[in-house]
Amino acid sequence: MLGKSLEEWQREYPLLIEMLKTNEVFWLNPNYRNYESAVAKIPLTEADVRDAEERLRKFAPYIAKVFPETKENAGIIESPLISIPRMKEKMESLFNKPVVCKNLLLKCDSHLPISGSIKARGGIYEVLNYAEKLALEFGILSREDDYVIFDSDKFREFFSKYSIVVGSTGNLGLSIGIISAKLGFKVTVHMSADAKQWKKDLLKSKGVNVIEHLSDYSKAVEVGRRQAETTPNSYFVDDENSTALFLGYAVAALRVKEQLNHLNIVVDDAHPLFVYLPCGVGGGPGGVSFGLKLIYKDNVHCFFAEPTHSPCMLLGCMTGEHDNLCVQDFGIDNLTAADGLAVGRASRFVGKTIENLLSGIYTVNDQVLYRLLSNMADTEGIFLEPSALAGAPGIFNLLGSDAGQKYIESNGLHDIIQNSSHIIWATGGKMVPASEMNDYYRVDSLK
Repeated sequence: MLGKSLEEWQREYPLLIEMLKTNEVFWLNPNYRNYESAVAKIPLTEADVRDAEERLRKFAPYIAKVFPETKENAGIIESPLISIPRMKEKMESLFNKPVVCKNLLLKCDSHLPISGSIKARGGIYEVLNYAEKLALEFGILSREDDYVIFDSDKFREFFSKYSIVVGSTGNLGLSIGIISAKLGFKVTVHMSADAKQWKKDLLKSKGVNVIEHLSDYSKAVEVGRRQAETTPNSYFVDDENSTALFLGYAVAALRVKEQLNHLNIVVDDAHPLFVYLPCGVGGGPGGVSFGLKLIYKDNVHCFFAEPTHSPCMLLGCMTGEHDNLCVQDFGIDNLTAADGLAVGRASRFVGKTIENLLSGIYTVNDQVLYRLLSNMADTEGIFLEPSALAGAPGIFNLLGSDAGQKYIESNGLHDIIQNSSHIIWATGGKMVPASEMNDYYRVDSLK
C-alpha cells in the first residue's frame, strides 16, 4: 500500500473506513476548482471535441448504410434525453425524500444504436478514427471522399491486414468488436470474468475472436495490450489511456446541449445543471464531464457513481494516487452485479484530467441498483442493466445529505437549487436478452 499501513491510510482518509465496510459513501472533491482554473491545466480543447464530432458526421453516411437502425437519424449515433416524472415520484417514496428541482431527466445511452451502451459513442469513434488514419496514410481515401466508400470490398480487404485488440468487462468490447468486424478488421476482445455470457456470444456471432479470462478487468487489459504489442499491424484500444475514446465520449455534450435547447431547458447562472454518471475505469464519464464543462463551465456539476464493491475512481481521486492503488489492495473484492463498473483500478489519464472538474463521487450497493432497475421498468417502461442505474441515487445524495448541502452552500447554489435540472446518465441495457433482463427484474426482493 505504497509504504503505508492500513491504519495510516484510514487516519489520513476517514471515509476509507466506510468504504472498506462496502457501505455507501458520498465524497466531495476538495480539488474541485472553477472552470477557468481547472481547464487551464488540460491539454485537450473544445476544438478537439468538435473535430471528433465532425469526423463522426463524415462517417454518418457509412454508418447509416451498414447499420440500418441508424438510418432514421441519418447515421448519427445518439440517444434520447427524456423526462421521467413517474420514476421521480417512485424514488421520492423509495428514499423518503422530496426532490426540489425544475427537471429530472434520463439520458438514454442505454439505448444507443449498434451496441446499446455509452461505449457505442466512444468505442465506435476510436475505431473509425483509426480506420480513417490508415486509409489516408495508404492513399485509398481522400478527405473529400464520401465516406460511404468504407462499405466496399476494397476497404474490407485492406483492413483485413490489420488487427484491433481490446480488454473489456463487456460493453466496450461490444462496440469495438461490432464496428471493427463490420469494417473488416481482425478483432480480438479480451473479456474479464464478470463479463456476461450473452455479450461474449454476440461478439462471436459477429466473427470476433473472444478470449475469456478468469480474472478481472485489469488482467484482460494487460493481456490485450501485450498481444497488440507483439502482433504486427495491431492496434490496441486502451480504455485506460485513450485520448480518442475520451474525445468520442465528450461529443455527447454537444448533443446534450442541442437536446436541452429542444426541450427549452435553460442552463445558466440561475439554472444549474447536475449530471450523475456511472463510472468504471473512468473514460466514459470523464469524457462526458469534460465536454459538458467546456459548454456550461461553472453552471454544470458532475458526479460519478460507483458500486460499493468497486470504488476505484473514488479511491484514486481521494488519495491522489490514481492507478497506483486498486480496490483489492484494501481488501475490497471488486465483485458487483454492475458488471460494466466492475473495475478495480481507475485510469490515471482520466483521473488527472478531471481532478479539478469533478464535483464528487458516491457509491451505491447492488440491492439498490436492482430495486431501481425494477422501479424504472415499472414506472417508465425502461429496462436497464444494473450498472446503468448507478446515476439514479445521485440527486438524493446531493439534496438529502449533509455533504450535499455543504456542496450546495459552498458553491452558492442555495437560492437557485429549485431552478436546477438533473440528468441521470443511463449507460447500458438495450442489448440485454429478455430472459436476462427478467432475471435482473426478479432479483429485487423488496418490490
